[in-house]
Amino acid sequence: MMGGQSIADSGGQIKISFGYHCNNNTDDSGEESDGIDVRPGSKLRRANSSFSCLSGAALSANATLANTNICNGLFGAEILPALDSPTSFRRIPSSPSFSKLDLLSSSFQSSLSNLSCSPSSPSELTEDNSSSLRSTSAPSRCESFLNATEVKIAGGAAGEDRVQAVCSEENDSLFCGIYDGFNGRDAADFLAGTLYETIRHYLGLLDCELERESKVSDRVGFYGLPYLEVEKSCTSFKQRVLNSLEQALIQAENDFLHMVEQEMDNRPDLVSIGSCVLVVLLLGKNMYVLNAGDSRAVLATYGEGIDANSDGRLQAVQLTVSHTVDDESERIQLLKNHPEDPSTIVGGKVKGRLKVTRALGVGYLKKKSMNDALMGILRVRNLVSPPYVSVQPSLTVHEISSSDHFVVLGSDGLFDFFNNDDVVKLVHSYIQRYPFGDPSKFLVEQLVMRAADCAGFSKEELMSIPAGRRRKYHDDVTVMVIILGMNKRTSKASTRL
Repeated sequence: MMGGQSIADSGGQIKISFGYHCNNNTDDSGEESDGIDVRPGSKLRRANSSFSCLSGAALSANATLANTNICNGLFGAEILPALDSPTSFRRIPSSPSFSKLDLLSSSFQSSLSNLSCSPSSPSELTEDNSSSLRSTSAPSRCESFLNATEVKIAGGAAGEDRVQAVCSEENDSLFCGIYDGFNGRDAADFLAGTLYETIRHYLGLLDCELERESKVSDRVGFYGLPYLEVEKSCTSFKQRVLNSLEQALIQAENDFLHMVEQEMDNRPDLVSIGSCVLVVLLLGKNMYVLNAGDSRAVLATYGEGIDANSDGRLQAVQLTVSHTVDDESERIQLLKNHPEDPSTIVGGKVKGRLKVTRALGVGYLKKKSMNDALMGILRVRNLVSPPYVSVQPSLTVHEISSSDHFVVLGSDGLFDFFNNDDVVKLVHSYIQRYPFGDPSKFLVEQLVMRAADCAGFSKEELMSIPAGRRRKYHDDVTVMVIILGMNKRTSKASTRL
């Protein structure tokens, strides 16, 4: 089931909200079902699912210029026409592959409207009308397994943040990306337009490798086969998936910086634009997490197998590493990498400019030629030994168990006001009261109230402050909540997306 909304108020900012509940294929009688279990106290679940529902919401604080956008590997001069509604999941029918243009809906929108801070209330998710996106790219041999996949996509923009979700119930996979841009929107736009497809490409290569290996060892091939159920749950397979995610991000970095080099004579500001990256990929019962920067993924679990808590209370487990100079290990490593530069960290920032130590883009802290493109005080003095910022991500994989309840993904704006425990408690209390409500929207609304209280405003007064000026009181905020479904865990994973 798919749903979404975009609500306007007088402030002129951007809010996105979307939700998705997995369908069941059949009911107990064997008849086709709409996937909704309406018995009191029941939850939406489907057989062999590692997740049961997803919600996303975002709020902008930054005013961003609609300057350039990324299109088919080039910088375009205009905002592209909207491909579909960015605020709800849209079904994409079976197709050989998607073009990069198909995945830009999270960045290019014809109209987005404001956050309405009305109280969250449970709402029935309505079935979305199918909206097909045209596929223009031909599949390679290694991509052929994608032919039978039907996926749903959603996404949106809030200030310099971008959010993206792609769901395939057929393959029990869910891709979630939060791209927290800074100094401009271009890097986040680029990630929203290309990273998912780049990851699909590298997972496709991995799938081809597995198929070749199976033939060499005289075991059955990719489709349907016993060795996959064993091998794809083993440590080596998980590591190869993580390696594929890392390769995809490094490829995205190389592509983005190459385009910046082509355009920086006309737009020198591009060299300072970057984005933090958070990707969570559910494949079967395994949850793969990639992050570079200070966005977080926080698991709510009852503790079996991970930081076990003897009293059985729900606890918050951070799955990501915060890559900032405030993190001791990051700070020590940064100073170790630049022993000849006494000004590596100035005023609690990398070269006095940036809190995060890892991010995509921000070329002026990575290449001398890009720093030289800046003029006057914008240029970093004494760039002794670049790069000072890395795109090397932190990677982890977590095998979802019956003790795991949900995962909260958030850009750093969320954690300016709430710690991990606060976030887990708020979401848990909300979904207990409103099983069919929107926990992501609820978190954003709670943040607005907290930010208003800290500033001495009412909620309405804070929301009436225009973008740009409101950045003084809170950052762009993007949140996704994945409810982990545990009816019957599948032991079979796939690299299909």
